[in-house]
Order: sequence, then structure tokens, then C-alpha cells
Amino acid sequence: MYQLTVVVLLFFNSLLWALPTPVPPTYINQTSPEVFAKRDYFYVGGRYVNATQPQGGKFGTSGTYMVDQLYVEQLVPQNVKQKYPLVFWHGAAQTGTGRRLDSKYLNERTASAWPSTDNNQNWLNTPDGREGWASYFLRQGYTVYIIDQPQRGRSAWLPDNTPFTIPPTQYIEEYFTTVQNFNLWPQAKLHTQWPGSGIPGEDPAFDTLYASQVQLDLNVTESEANNRLAGAALLDRIGPAVIITHSQAGPYGFGIGEVRPQLVKGIIAIEPAGPPIAVYPNTTAGAVGQIWGVTTLPATYAPAVASPADLNTTVDSPIAADLVSCVMQTEPVRRLVNLAQFPVVVMTSEAGYHAQYDYCTAAWLSQAGVDAEWLNLPAVGVHGNSHFVFMEKNSLEIAGLAQDWLKKKNLYS
Repeated sequence: MYQLTVVVLLFFNSLLWALPTPVPPTYINQTSPEVFAKRDYFYVGGRYVNATQPQGGKFGTSGTYMVDQLYVEQLVPQNVKQKYPLVFWHGAAQTGTGRRLDSKYLNERTASAWPSTDNNQNWLNTPDGREGWASYFLRQGYTVYIIDQPQRGRSAWLPDNTPFTIPPTQYIEEYFTTVQNFNLWPQAKLHTQWPGSGIPGEDPAFDTLYASQVQLDLNVTESEANNRLAGAALLDRIGPAVIITHSQAGPYGFGIGEVRPQLVKGIIAIEPAGPPIAVYPNTTAGAVGQIWGVTTLPATYAPAVASPADLNTTVDSPIAADLVSCVMQTEPVRRLVNLAQFPVVVMTSEAGYHAQYDYCTAAWLSQAGVDAEWLNLPAVGVHGNSHFVFMEKNSLEIAGLAQDWLKKKNLYS
């Protein structure tokens, strides 16, 4: 029996070593000069449901589960100087805290088992190990909240029939790290700020970014609804705050402003999902029209509207070359009465896929009575960035511009 066991083990071992050797990723060891006095986490929102999973293993497939809860991490500086905290809301396929995989643990024959530690790469650190935006604002005396969207990361998702996906490496290269090599939109050729080659298996910053990608819900309305509810629950707990959103989370921030306008003191929307209403020809494939203007779910207008069809619109010509047409309201213009209660800035990179149409989002908000402005980075001398401005080489310069806006709106002491 002993000899048979040895023979079987040797046979399976030979199969393992006969498998093709995967290309090992490379990773950055993350360090950051954090200076905070308190770190805490908690959950808000969520509800219990009776559900059936496709597979259940030893737990069975049916039972009672919690869904749509929001994981929140709180960082408090040693010296709190600012009246309102900042809430960082990540975008698609991201979490507030990415995963760093340490290359020293990488087995030469498999890339499937090694320890991981948190690196907060969306906000606390950049993929190449530099200080991130949350760390920067901690040093300015802000209390910082970092979330994992419902059904992402530590805000656990319930396996059911909801369609989920994770973007492949090719998408990350085409839209984020090496956009200049693909030229899918006119401005892409201007990209210079990614901190590495942007190529998987070659660039440690790319591999660190990609290791953190997680599944995302393809049901757009469900995802926005979950984030609205979770954001409302968070502000109900922590009180007034400034929200910093990125990409997919743009409409979520506006949606939170819709349901808790008295608790949102400002929104910094970094390349928010858009443009308003519809996507017009020659717009990059990454665009997603927001049927209520800046959200997929209903927004409050005055005079009131029962559906998006009640918004009377026209199409304005582009304001400059390489931009696209904007959908705007016709007279009489309806006001976004809830979003008009706080200031908004829409931040756009020079080379990102939003460069064609973000100005339309700012224009829609402004026309609807919102204190909104378009912070077009190349117009203020900041060049070469793509979609992940807070990860790129000049990320802290851009954080400084966000801080300048907070000062201008009396949201910085």
C-alpha cells in the first residue's frame, strides 16, 4: 500500500511539473509615510434575504443571507484640522483597498498561492508604492473614509444569477495604462504619466494594479441603487462629508447627493460615468449615457419630471476639436434641486477616454442650477494623464488641485 501511494504521488507530481510554467507577475513592495492616530472599520446598510445559490457545498444552496452591505474603513489623523471628512468612492472592478501580492512568496512553478497584504492602492498608495490621495489628505488634517462598494471586496456578494465580470488585461492596457499604443480616441496619444511600461508581466505597477481587480455587477441600475442606499446609510452615521468619486462611481456620488443633499457638502467627480442622456457618434466605447442627466436612476428636477422622456433636450455642437456633441436641455430649463445644494467639480485628464465628453457632464449640471465647474487638467498645465489620475506619476500635483478647489469652496480650513 505504501509503495502504491508513493507511485501515485510521483505520477501526479510529474503531471504538475509537466504543466506549462506561467509568466510570474512582478509586484511592488508598498510603503507609505502614514501619519494617523486612529484606524477603524465598520459596516453600514445591508439587509437579510432568503435566497438560493447556484452552488452551496456543505452549506447547502438555500437559506438566509446578508446582501448589499458596505464596508467602510476610517482613518483619523493625529490632528484633525478639517470640519468635513472625505469619503473615497472607487470605480468599476476596484475596491477601496486593493491587494498587494508579494513576489518573494511566488512559487517558481505556480502563481496560485502566496500571502497577500492590503495596500489600499486606489487611495492610500499608488501601484508603484508612492503616497496616494487618501494619505495626502490625511496629512492635510482630513478624516478619511474608504469604502468597498456593495458586492465588492469586503462588502461580500451573494453568488446568484446576477451577471458579474472582471476586465481582462487587454482592457486595462487599452483604456488605462498604455492608451497611447492603441489610439482608440483622439487624445490617447498624449498619455505619458503611467509609472511604468503598463504591460502585464513586465511592469510591476501594472501587475499590482491588475492583482486588485475584482468582480463587478453588470446590472447597472441594481449597482447604482445599492450604492445610493449604502451611501445614505454611511452619511446618516458619520454626518456631513465631501465625496470623492471615480469613474463608475460618479453617478453613485450624485445619487447619494440626491437622497442626502443636506449631508453632502461637495463632490469631486474624477471622470464620472457619462455623458448625459445619450452617447453620440465618435464617442469612445467606454462612454455610458446617463438617462436622468448624471444618473441612471431618477433625479429630482423642478419643474418635476415623471420620466427621462419629460426632459426636453437638444444636441449642442462640440466646443472644440476632438470633443463630442453634448445633449443639453431646452428652455425652460429644469433645475436639479437637490444637487444644487452643494458644489461639484468634474475633473478630466488630458489623455483619458473621458477627455471627449466630460465637459458635457459639467455643462449639464451647471445649466440645471448646480454650482459645477469643469477642471480640465491640460487647461491648468497638467499634461499626460489618463483615467487613473490618482495612481500616475504626477498624482500628488493633481491632489493639490483638488485641495485648491476645496479651499475655494470653503471646505478646507
